Amino acid sequence: MKEANTHPDGILLVDKPAKCTSHDIVDFVRKKFRFKKVGHCGTLDPLATGLIILTLERGTKIQDLLMCEDKIYEGTMKLGISTDTQDAEGQTIEERPLPQGLDDAAVMAAFDKFKGDFYQTPPMVSAIKKDGVPLYKLAREGKVVERQPRLVHIRRWQVSRIELPEADFTVECSKGFYVRTYCHDIGEHLGCGGHLKALRRTQSGNFSVANSLTVEKIQAMNSIVDLVPFILTLAQVSRMRRT
Repeated sequence: MKEANTHPDGILLVDKPAKCTSHDIVDFVRKKFRFKKVGHCGTLDPLATGLIILTLERGTKIQDLLMCEDKIYEGTMKLGISTDTQDAEGQTIEERPLPQGLDDAAVMAAFDKFKGDFYQTPPMVSAIKKDGVPLYKLAREGKVVERQPRLVHIRRWQVSRIELPEADFTVECSKGFYVRTYCHDIGEHLGCGGHLKALRRTQSGNFSVANSLTVEKIQAMNSIVDLVPFILTLAQVSRMRRT
């Protein structure tokens, strides 16, 4: 008897660990369970952890819709050091002392400057293309090209810890927002530079990392039958997006 619906259409929520790429997660799930089509809704850098939404089979057709949702990140900013990638994976390009008298209130005021709608210049190390070539490839060649600022939006922000030169924060932001550029720009505003030290995506639209599978749990599965209960069908996704 033929087994029905062994590779359902839908999405899978995965908690990405550090030191692997979003594409690594896509390849892992596709090969392990022999899916024909697997995509993802929003890249996380190797430094970052947290929620990745995988689209499975016909679920890839709604990938663009899911990518448009607002996202929530938890991060750590480190002031006084600027890097060529604007995060902790890059090479230090400048170190500056923290301004004399810099206190928690000044840091909070800097965060408050970046809220609502504003323009953000994408970093060189990004997947945005210039004349058909991804910026990160140009950056690897030591090239810096002009980038068009993009309108982004911060719905809300919160700082949970300030122990200079570091600050922990949560930000809810629009599609296309670069958290590492956010840290870089806040550092520049304070006059000492800064970069993103750590990052975790906790939510995208109505989908939460709390409901995701770890890579270790997926690795322990024996077959697609074990995975199916965790796949959200297209009907479930549609209902969740409307709530």
